[in-house]
Amino acid sequence: MTASAAFRTDTEGCQRKGRTFYSRDMHYIHYVPFPLAGVAGSFLLAFPALFSIVNPLGSALIFAQVLSNRTAQERRWLAGQVAVFSAAVLLVSLWGGSYVLNFFGISLGALRLGGGLVVASTAWRLLNAPEDTDARREGNAHPSASASASSASETAFFPLTMPLTTGPGTISVAVALGSERPPEGHGLLLFMAGVSVAALAIALMVWVCYRWSDLVIAGLGHNGARVLTRLMAFLLLCIGAQIMVNGVEDLVASFLANHS
Repeated sequence: MTASAAFRTDTEGCQRKGRTFYSRDMHYIHYVPFPLAGVAGSFLLAFPALFSIVNPLGSALIFAQVLSNRTAQERRWLAGQVAVFSAAVLLVSLWGGSYVLNFFGISLGALRLGGGLVVASTAWRLLNAPEDTDARREGNAHPSASASASSASETAFFPLTMPLTTGPGTISVAVALGSERPPEGHGLLLFMAGVSVAALAIALMVWVCYRWSDLVIAGLGHNGARVLTRLMAFLLLCIGAQIMVNGVEDLVASFLANHS
């Protein structure tokens, strides 16, 4: 086998495995790694990040506590409404958030760097003090959700959906995930399909956990929910770091292209 044939074989193998390598003339070649390729890859990127920040299991404990004065029928109805509203918030943030920021002149590299920083800082806070986050959510939700004079429909979106389930932190994470989209073409559709399925899966988990919040409390308890929160927060921290690395790569590549 000739040297050129061997090099072609090696590069084809690297492309299939999704690696980053340098050619013999030191031209940088980047292939999208497997976790970001296709519908399954984008789902695997988005689902753990959204699960970590939404935390359906931990939020179900708060949901049950702040609605303890409601009837079982009202809680079941509210669980469905919160799930629908949560899906809408996640999908709008994933699909349109990064485009809105781009409209204001924010580059994709800067968006990824800033979004990754927000994701990582949120994960760090969850990793070190998840009970503080839960207490803040409960404090925001309790005054309105437990008021006897307010109807169930008035509390479905605020405060049960925002800020209890999908607050500013969730929106920031969703926008940062949306910034990881391919620029155009078939890959963009596959990516958006994957993250959208992840958002719908999170909304489904919200409905299940909220509807059967009594079973969640009996099965996990507060300690179990906090342990799970810490495990998922560490994964969210790694995802935020990766998004920041992608943003730095974009900014460096843009700088080198403009000054070469």
